[in-house]
Amino acid sequence: MTPPLLDRLLQIGDLFQKDMARAFDGTTLTPSRVHLLWMLQHAGPSTQQALAHLCEVSPRNITGLVDALEQSGHVRRTPHPTDRRSVIVELTAVATETMTQMQREHDELNKTLLDAVAPADRAAVARGVEAIAHRLEELVSAASADSITGKT
Repeated sequence: MTPPLLDRLLQIGDLFQKDMARAFDGTTLTPSRVHLLWMLQHAGPSTQQALAHLCEVSPRNITGLVDALEQSGHVRRTPHPTDRRSVIVELTAVATETMTQMQREHDELNKTLLDAVAPADRAAVARGVEAIAHRLEELVSAASADSITGKT
């Protein structure tokens, strides 16, 4: 019997988490820290408030993440050019190299995974994954809105 799609998606998510844990074993990087570095890589230097919004965490959480990444040499804080109350968080050269390597590995894994699918089926798989991701985003948004308004 073929497992339901949801079971397979959960299995894939679990495998990605295990692979990330393996990749960063022995380093100071955690999934949350890597996520913050990924956001900085794509958004560029940002305020902590903007990073909290991008990472969907509280300002308190972002402060802890930035503190740890600053201590490990992955980010630096610099004064905001126009707002004395804010700082800009940016990647260091070490983090830029780490993220460049991570992007290469990401691209290689993407290719390896797609190679498991017959070339004639790849477009259909991409459309299906996109549709599933979009639908799940809708469901999560609706559930979040319901929890705010008190609906069940």
